Amino acid sequence: SWFQFFFLLLRPEKASPIGVKLVVGCSSAGQEFRDQQLVSRLGAAGGPQSLDSRTQLDQSDEDFKPRIVPYYRDPNKPYKKVLRTRYIQTELGSRERLLVAVLTSRATLSTLAVAVNRTVAHHFPRLLYFTGQRGARTPAGMQVVSHGDERPAWLMSETLRHLHTHFGADYDWFFIMQDDTYVQAPRLAALAGHLSINQDLYLGRAEEFIGAGEQARYCHGGFGYLLSRSLLLRLRPHLDGCRGDILSARPDEWLGRCLIDSLGIGCVSQHQGQRYRSFELAKNRDPETESSLAFLSAFAVHPVSEGTLMYRLHKRFSALELERAYSEIEQLQAQIRNLTALTPEGEAGLSWPLGLPAPFTPHSRFEVLGWDYFTEQHTFSCVDGAPKCPLQGASRADVGDAVETALEQLNRRYQPRLRFQKQRLLNGYRRFDPARGMEYTLDLLLEAVTQRGHRRALARRVSLLRPLSRVEILPMPYVTEATRVQLVLPLQAAEAAAAPAFLEAFAAGVLEPREHALLTLLLVYGPREGGRGAPDPFVGVKAAAAELERRYPGTRLAWLAVRAEAPSQVRLMDVVSKKHPVDTLFFLATVWTRPGPEVLNRCRMNAISGWQAFFPVHFQEFNPALAPQRPPPGAGPDPPSPPGADPARGAAGGGRFDRQASAEGCFYNADYLAARARLAADLAGQEEEEALEGLEVMDVFLRFSGLHLFRAVEPGLVQKFSLRDCSPRLSEELYHRCRLSNLEGLGGRAQLAMALFEQEQANST
Repeated sequence: SWFQFFFLLLRPEKASPIGVKLVVGCSSAGQEFRDQQLVSRLGAAGGPQSLDSRTQLDQSDEDFKPRIVPYYRDPNKPYKKVLRTRYIQTELGSRERLLVAVLTSRATLSTLAVAVNRTVAHHFPRLLYFTGQRGARTPAGMQVVSHGDERPAWLMSETLRHLHTHFGADYDWFFIMQDDTYVQAPRLAALAGHLSINQDLYLGRAEEFIGAGEQARYCHGGFGYLLSRSLLLRLRPHLDGCRGDILSARPDEWLGRCLIDSLGIGCVSQHQGQRYRSFELAKNRDPETESSLAFLSAFAVHPVSEGTLMYRLHKRFSALELERAYSEIEQLQAQIRNLTALTPEGEAGLSWPLGLPAPFTPHSRFEVLGWDYFTEQHTFSCVDGAPKCPLQGASRADVGDAVETALEQLNRRYQPRLRFQKQRLLNGYRRFDPARGMEYTLDLLLEAVTQRGHRRALARRVSLLRPLSRVEILPMPYVTEATRVQLVLPLQAAEAAAAPAFLEAFAAGVLEPREHALLTLLLVYGPREGGRGAPDPFVGVKAAAAELERRYPGTRLAWLAVRAEAPSQVRLMDVVSKKHPVDTLFFLATVWTRPGPEVLNRCRMNAISGWQAFFPVHFQEFNPALAPQRPPPGAGPDPPSPPGADPARGAAGGGRFDRQASAEGCFYNADYLAARARLAADLAGQEEEEALEGLEVMDVFLRFSGLHLFRAVEPGLVQKFSLRDCSPRLSEELYHRCRLSNLEGLGGRAQLAMALFEQEQANST
């Protein structure tokens, strides 16, 4: 992907912005113009008849009365949780717009078909390749369907049958083309978007049959053709008969005769004011010099003899689309300037760049977007909190791109009078504005060279903007909220007193709403605990679990007993992992975790087998001995929230999201076993034993797994204040994180300062 910048040179006189990329909505004037066009098309197409049909539609709308159906639930029937679909269009029965089918062969599958895939695949939701070759080797990134018979009529018949069986209920339009055809994908998608889906349509380049009447026409397969879903549904029962009765050496002629003989429908080149334009490319014709109107407006170009010609055509049409986009941008910017002059703010209301949202306006000091300072070698906003770190990777490439773009825009503006050369970057600032994009402010030391060769050093400040482009949905594996969650709670003897409170929270948040989740208690005994003659430290926990099983019939709370002198989280997880199938979804919890329906659903959605593990960041309440009481109404303004505190939980700052803690996590057993096997392969013998003592489960996924590791705040996980037991057997990093979590969890800076002040006052008296 490529990026485009907006550029502004800051000077003492009035600045003149230059915009090079713009995405805006249509203005009201443009909307009125389209409405007038629509009315004129309706009048030209139907005249008085169109007006009558419109009047009939208005009358039918007046007769329509909505009826509200009240929801009724039979109290005698057991409660059943309703499972919603992932997308709302599934419930509404909505369909995708266009599916493209490409007919290819053994000789061209690895050449022309690959060229088609590289030029148009990213424009369509689904692109399929059909070949008669049995056991064809599929190129990477292509979905190939092999029919096993290369006879033209058979290949076309089986292709239509496959489209009807597998995709007939999912798409409105089906475009069938050959692999020696170049298709201008954006124009084809726009054409399908303008056509009505409720008609039987066979649209393409109409050709006459030899010796047939003028009305009997078929669509030339070399230029592609559109079939509506309704036409495909009507054609499906006649495919077997057409295959036996019609003899033809060309699949497009066979399909045209089948449609005419069985349904009486022929090919058309124009429908509803939309014309299917195509261009026949002559042999040895250079597409870069072709400038005819038929070529510039074509949806499809045929024939394409080789892959390099396909790429040259794509380059030419992409350049044409880019020029058209820039022209529309300039027109829209001119409209914005004209309309802004009529607003109350006048030209002062213009934002830079034109057409993009104005910079974010903070409503309080906590919403101010900070700037990150950088040079060509270092950045002074580091992830780990260090004051200075090297500028490297994608961040370094981003800064270099911004500097090069600034120099290019300066030379474009002042040449041929001046030519600038960069000496060095003095200062650099950048920030991300969620309403606009990434903003840059650069102080450049330049060398200006005149036409006569005179040189002079200049320092100039420039501002740039990398705007946000179209938002796209990242492809992710499909997950549902129906997956059963297996909660795992490791308990040591020191935590046994807090376990009954966890079980009560589990009953209220999981058992009461009948969530699809189970619980396993992992009771960790010390070397001298629970033996002969020694009291069982978990007797209260077992009694509370038995009470829950009695209160909720059908519920079974399993518990496992292990004995370990210095238990690590990874060793305990090894014990549980062996007791469950590989497709189990684990939710590793602590005794302070309070699970609920929302937390479990986010666990199901964010943990993806073979793709992603989820480790939420819980909200930790501050020490109640230090947290101030909420001031009474009218007592004055509340103190500011400390960094990391949740403003929704009280202005006094009752807690913070604990980024240092990572004991809670959601992951699949198969992913854990794979990471664990890789750990055992990389670290053998004594080295593995020492590593397990200082690792948590999240570290295993981070270091020994290729999965995405997702860390995000989880507002549903709220924990009471507690001091974690930081074992000296932990690694230096984990021990530091544990101590830091305890210290940061005591209270906010204002609360700690007040406590120290009160202590000093008490000591002084």
